[in-house]
Amino acid sequence: MKSHTEYNFKLQFPLDQIKQIASRYSINDIEEDLYKNRSAIIDRGYLTKAELKKIAYWKSPRSKSRIANNSDDYVNEITSIALSTKNERVRIEILNLLEGVSWPTSSVLLHFYHKEKYPIIDFKALSSLNYKNIKPDDYNFPFWKSYTNYTRSLSDNLNIDMRTLDRALWQYYNDPA
Repeated sequence: MKSHTEYNFKLQFPLDQIKQIASRYSINDIEEDLYKNRSAIIDRGYLTKAELKKIAYWKSPRSKSRIANNSDDYVNEITSIALSTKNERVRIEILNLLEGVSWPTSSVLLHFYHKEKYPIIDFKALSSLNYKNIKPDDYNFPFWKSYTNYTRSLSDNLNIDMRTLDRALWQYYNDPA
C-alpha cells in the first residue's frame, strides 16, 4: 500500500481554465436540494435516512435499494460521528459502514455537509487528475488523504471553493474541449 505522499496527481488542463470548465457543468434539481439543506444539516450535526437516500440517489441511483436497509437511528449515529469527529480517517471510513455507501458516496456526504473542504472522489474527477484506471475497490485511506490534500491545495492556492473545483474536474472528463 502506498503512503499518501506517493501519489502523483496532475491536473490535465491549465489552472486558469478551472472556472471556465466548471461553468459548463449543469446543476440539476437534486443538487440544488442538497445545497438547500446544507446549513440545517451542519447545524443539526447528522443526516436523516431520507437525506441520505437523496444524496445516494444523486451520486449513484443504483444504491437506493441498499440504502433503504439502514435504520433511521443507524444513519443518524454514523453520520453524527462522521460530521463531529476530529479524526480524518474516521470521518470518511465510518460512512462506509452504511449499507449502500462506499467511498464515492461517503465523499459526497463530507463534500456537502462537513465544515471542512472535501472533494468528491469519482472516476471522472480522478481521470482529470491523470488517474484513469483506478477503480472504487482500489480506494483506501492513503489514496483518499492524498487526493483530499491535493484538491484542498488547489482550492486554497487558486482561491476557489471546492465545489467549483469538483465541477471542473467532473466536467473536463465529460467535455474536455
